[in-house]
Amino acid sequence: MDDVERSVHLKAQKQKEIDSWLPITASRKAKWWYSAFHNVTAMVGAGVLSLPYAMAQLGWGPGTVVLVLSWIITLYTLWQMVEMHETVPGKRFDRYHELGQHAFGEKLGLWIIVPQQLIVEVGTDIVYMVTGGKSLKKVYDTAYPQGKHIKLTYWIMIFACPHFVLAQCPNFDSIKLVSLAAAVMSLSYSTIAWTASAHKGVQPDVQYDYKSSTKAGTILNFFNALGEVAFAYAGHNVVLEIQAQIPSTPEKPSKKPMWKGVVVAYIVVALCYFPVAIIGYWMFGNNVEDNILISLEKPSWLIGLANFFVVIHVIGSYQIYALPVYDMIETVLVKKMNCPPGLPLRLTARSAYVAITMFLAMTFPFFGGLLGFFGGFAFAPTTYFICIILGVTLTILAPIGGLRELILDSKSYKFYS
Repeated sequence: MDDVERSVHLKAQKQKEIDSWLPITASRKAKWWYSAFHNVTAMVGAGVLSLPYAMAQLGWGPGTVVLVLSWIITLYTLWQMVEMHETVPGKRFDRYHELGQHAFGEKLGLWIIVPQQLIVEVGTDIVYMVTGGKSLKKVYDTAYPQGKHIKLTYWIMIFACPHFVLAQCPNFDSIKLVSLAAAVMSLSYSTIAWTASAHKGVQPDVQYDYKSSTKAGTILNFFNALGEVAFAYAGHNVVLEIQAQIPSTPEKPSKKPMWKGVVVAYIVVALCYFPVAIIGYWMFGNNVEDNILISLEKPSWLIGLANFFVVIHVIGSYQIYALPVYDMIETVLVKKMNCPPGLPLRLTARSAYVAITMFLAMTFPFFGGLLGFFGGFAFAPTTYFICIILGVTLTILAPIGGLRELILDSKSYKFYS
């Protein structure tokens, strides 16, 4: 072997070692049911709790149509992504941006996809920090109604604590039990949300007309609701990374077990989303809160339990969305900046990421507005763009409504209150 061949061999060997260390390509031992609960954990999250509120902004007719169409369209676009994972013979697109590079070119693909993917994944983690903190606060307030008032800021900090530990789990395979628990919790609290709503019954003063007194306000609320629905149906941004964990051969390509898992996940999604959205809106009308569990006060033990389930679920969801970000950060640090891979790098980089998302969540804990803004600005392109007209429309309109909601929320908000 001459010097050139030796150099190429050593380079390939080093690349293989790095790939076996990076979170997305480290393990390919997943079964089809891993795909099911990873997808449930990725999709059914904070968004389901806002669906009755979105229905109130959309109205009965448009709300039902948007909900059903989103389920059908996102299942279709998800199928396309599963098929595209191995669209080039002998190659796997293990990461969302790798598929973008194949479509748009090596450099342009990165510039188009990576910013949107980061907005989606970091944005989701920020929203989940807010959701986890609010749900912890609700558990405390329910258990100790006469207890000392503790700021939401502190609850977000408490929620962040387990993430500093879980962030050190190296890859998807190592968090499968966390993800399974999160998937079970999502079905549990969704069931509690709609059954408790049904038990409470239609409220005496319920109204189903649009809440805003102006036409402009109604239209902007409608746009924000589109973003909230887009957020609820988003999970595509981590699909390729989830599929990358499944072993694949020409005889048994990964798309078959992956698709089986996706179908099971979407059945669970339907069982969670439709009852929560329709029954929640039916019972509370346009007075429903942007988190349905806030509208439910009794039975207090059940609502406290549901909020505890939410906490467990978003702990798992946070990690599902964080792992591709960890992969990007570690890829840059190891491949571009030549940092040695290992525990010190992982501990520092991932802890810094958790700390940043915690700080941003403490600073901007606007649940409904965050859902609408992120849902439209980044989730719509990465989830709906295969249906190009709908995707572009959502991207333009939803952030407008979400930004308005953020501005309205910020007027009455005091930092770190």
